[in-house]
Amino acid sequence: MFVAWVPFGLRPAYCRPVPLLACSNVKHQYGDTIILDGVSFSLEAGQRVGMVGRNGTGKSTLLKILAGLMPCERGGSVVLQRGCRAGYLHQDPNLDPQDTLHDAAERAFDHVHKLHEQMHELYDQMAVVQGDELDRVMKKHADLEAQLEAAGGYAVEHKIGEVLHGLGFVDSQFELKVHQLSGGQRGRLALGKLLLESPDVLLLDEPTNHLDIDGRLWLEHFLKDEFKGAVLMVSHDRYLLDNVVDRIVEVEGGRIIDYPGNYEKFRELRVERRTVMLRAYEAQQDKFRKEEAYIRRYKAGQRAKQARGRETRLEREKVSSTLERPMEIDSFSIRLPKAPRSGDVVVALREANKQYKREDGTDKVLFYDLSLQIQRGERWGIIGPNGAGKSTLVRCMLGELPLDTGKVQLGSSLVTGYYKQTHEGLFLDQTVTRYLQGVILKEAPQQAMSEQQARDLAGAFLFSGEDQEKLLMHMSGGERSRAVLAGLLASAKNCLVLDEPTNHLDIESAERLEDAMCMEGGFEGTLILISHDRALIDATCDHLIVLDGEGNAEVFLGNYTEWHDKKVAREKETARAEAEAKARRDDQAKKQREAEERKKQDAAKAQQTKSFNKGGGSGGGGSGGGGPSLSALERMSTDKLEQKIEQLETKLRQLDVELANPDTWRDHNKMTKLTDQRNAAAAELEPLEFEWSRRAEHQ
Repeated sequence: MFVAWVPFGLRPAYCRPVPLLACSNVKHQYGDTIILDGVSFSLEAGQRVGMVGRNGTGKSTLLKILAGLMPCERGGSVVLQRGCRAGYLHQDPNLDPQDTLHDAAERAFDHVHKLHEQMHELYDQMAVVQGDELDRVMKKHADLEAQLEAAGGYAVEHKIGEVLHGLGFVDSQFELKVHQLSGGQRGRLALGKLLLESPDVLLLDEPTNHLDIDGRLWLEHFLKDEFKGAVLMVSHDRYLLDNVVDRIVEVEGGRIIDYPGNYEKFRELRVERRTVMLRAYEAQQDKFRKEEAYIRRYKAGQRAKQARGRETRLEREKVSSTLERPMEIDSFSIRLPKAPRSGDVVVALREANKQYKREDGTDKVLFYDLSLQIQRGERWGIIGPNGAGKSTLVRCMLGELPLDTGKVQLGSSLVTGYYKQTHEGLFLDQTVTRYLQGVILKEAPQQAMSEQQARDLAGAFLFSGEDQEKLLMHMSGGERSRAVLAGLLASAKNCLVLDEPTNHLDIESAERLEDAMCMEGGFEGTLILISHDRALIDATCDHLIVLDGEGNAEVFLGNYTEWHDKKVAREKETARAEAEAKARRDDQAKKQREAEERKKQDAAKAQQTKSFNKGGGSGGGGSGGGGPSLSALERMSTDKLEQKIEQLETKLRQLDVELANPDTWRDHNKMTKLTDQRNAAAAELEPLEFEWSRRAEHQ
C-alpha cells in the first residue's frame, strides 16, 4: 500500500515525467512476518530521496528488490527505464582480494578502457583505408570520441584520486592489496568504486557507515553538486539527509509514506500527519463507543430491532473501515536515577603525548603537548578522522593506557560508565528487562529496579511489549546497543564515556539517546563522546577536542556547527589572504616582465639603428631573413607598409585554412609545401610589423 502525504496538493498526472526507476505492489515477508505489504514507489531523474524508518521495517529489503538482487513476490514488479543503469552499494562488497586499492577502484572504468581499445583499433585502420571506408572509420572515431568525453575517459586518474582522497584514503594506501584492508576500508572502497561508475540511479544503503566527518562532508558535496543521476539512500545521518535530499519516504508497518522536503521538514510533517490521524482515530473510536452504548441500552427493549440493525452496520464498519491507531511520537519521559556528585574536576590532562610504531617502523603521532581540564557537568565531544587516536585518547584519560609523556589525573568520587563499540560479556540468553535489572543491581544496588520499572525503562528506549520478551541473542546489533545504553544511563554513573554510540542505531533511537542525555530530566553528569554523528554532537556537546590525524589537537568551546562555521571562516580568510598574496606576486612578476620586455625592445632598437648607420642608408644592406632590407623599410611609405602587412596577413589566413583541411595531411608533399610557404610569409611579416611599431611609437 502506498500512502502519499502531500499537504501542498498533488501534481496533475499528465505533467509527471517518466520515472527512471519504479516498483508496484511489492510484497515481502519473512516467515509469518509481513515486511512490505503492496508497496509502490517511483524515482524520477535528478531526485535525491532519503528512506527512513525503524530498524527491521524493510528499508534494506526494498533497496535490494529495486536493485534486482531479490525477487518480487506475488505479482509485484520493478521497472528500470530502458538504457539506464542502477548501482547498488553492497554492505558486503564483492572485491578481488588480489587487486590493489587503486586497481579495484579503476575497475569502475572497464567500459572506458574498452572504448580506448576500440579507438586504437580505429587508428590502425585509418592508416590503411581510403575513400568511403576512411570516411566511415572517421565517423566512428568521432562517435567514440564523444562517448569517451562523456564518460570522462581522459580524466580517469584525476577522478580516481579525487574520490579516494575524498573518502579518506591517502596515496600511500593506493598500492595496498584489498585483502590487507580493514572491513571499514573495504566498505569505503566499495562506495568509491560505485561513485566512479556513475550509474543513472544510485541505491545507497548506509553509505556513511565507515566515513568520518570529513568523508561525510565530501559525500554530501558529491551527491548534491557533482553527481547528475538520481539517488535513493537509506541513511541514519540526519545532516546528510538535511543537506542532500529533497524528498523523504518513511517505511512503516509494511507501507511507505511520502513526504516532500528534507529530514527536518519530514519531522514537522510527520507530527502534523500523525496528529491528524490520531484525531480521526479517536473520533471514530468515540463513534463506535456511542453506537455500542446505544445497542446495549436498547437491544432488549422496544427498539431491539433498530438496535440489532445498528449492531450489524457497526460490525461491517469495523471490518471494512476501522482506522489504525498511528504510532505516537512521544518524548523521553522516564526520570533517570541520581548519581553521586563527583569532584569539580573530572579529568585533568597536562602536556600529554602519545604515539605508536607503524608497520614500516615510522612513528605515528596521535597527539602531543595536549593540555585540558574537564569540569563536572560539561559535555565534551572528540572528533577527527579515522585512525586519528580518538579512542586511544579516551583510554589514556581513563588510565587504561599509559601516556608516553605528560600527566593525567582523574577527579574524586568518579563513577564512570564506558560504552565501547563492541559489547563483551553480555548474557545473551536474557530478555532486555532481565538484562536491565541485572546491570543496575550490579552497578548501582541502591537503585535496584522492579520488573515494571525495568519495563518502563525499556519502553523509554523504544522496546515495545513484544520486544521486551525477546532474548538478546535474537536481537539486532542496534537493539543490543539500545539495551546497553539504557543500562548505562540508568546505573547512576556521574561520568559517561560513549564511543560511537549511534553506529548501529536508527534515527529514532539516536534521537531518543539525545533526549536521555539532556540535562533536564535526563543524564545530569559529565559526558565524553566520540562520534561522527554531527547532529548528536550538536545536541549534546558544549566542548570539542579536534584531532587532525597529524598529531595536532585543538580544544574548542562550543558544539560541532560552531566549530565548523569558524573553521570555514578561517579557511576563507586564509584563501583570501593567499589570493591577495598571489595577486601581488603576479603583479610584481608582470611588472618585471614588462621591464624586461622594454629593455629587450630598447636593445633591439639600438641594434637596428646601429645596423642602419653601418649600411650608410643605401639599399645594399640585407636582413638575411628573406624580408626587405632595413634601408628599404626606412624608405617605404607608411601606406605602402600597411598595405604589405595586410597582404601578408591575408596570405597567412589562407594558408592556415588549407593546413586545417584533413585532406592536406594525407598528401605529404602538399603539406610540406604549404608549411614552407607559411614559414616564409611569417618571416617576411615580422620586420614589417617591427618597423610599423617603431614608427607608431615616434609619432
